[in-house]
Amino acid sequence: MPLSENEQRLLDEMERNLYKNEADVMSTSGLIRAPNYTAIVIGVIVGLVGIITMVAGVYFSLTVVGIIGFAVLFSGVMVAAAMPSKSPSGPAQGSRSQPVASNMSLMDRLNDRWERRQGGDRL
Repeated sequence: MPLSENEQRLLDEMERNLYKNEADVMSTSGLIRAPNYTAIVIGVIVGLVGIITMVAGVYFSLTVVGIIGFAVLFSGVMVAAAMPSKSPSGPAQGSRSQPVASNMSLMDRLNDRWERRQGGDRL
C-alpha cells in the first residue's frame, strides 16, 4: 500500500532529523580518536613478556609463575587497548557557553545537553 504525500513528507523529515541527530551525536561523542601508538607498543611488549612468563611457568610446572604470566599478559592487552584520554580534534574545554556544575546529577546534565541541542547550540 503506497504512502500518502503527507505520510511520505513526514517520513522524509523524520529520516533527515535522524541522520542529523546521529551525526551530531557521533561528532560530539569523541569515539573517533587517534590511536595511542606508545600505549600499543608498551602493551605489546608487556604482553610478550607475559606470554614468555606463562610458558616458562608451564614448562617448569610452576603454577604461580604461570598465573603471574597470565596477569602480565592481560595487563599488557589492557594497556594496548586503552583509549587515549583526550581527543586531538575535540573542542577546548573553555569554549563552552555554559559551564557544567560538578554537583549536577547525570540526568540533569543530560537534560541540559538535550535542551541546548534542541536550541541549536553546539555541545
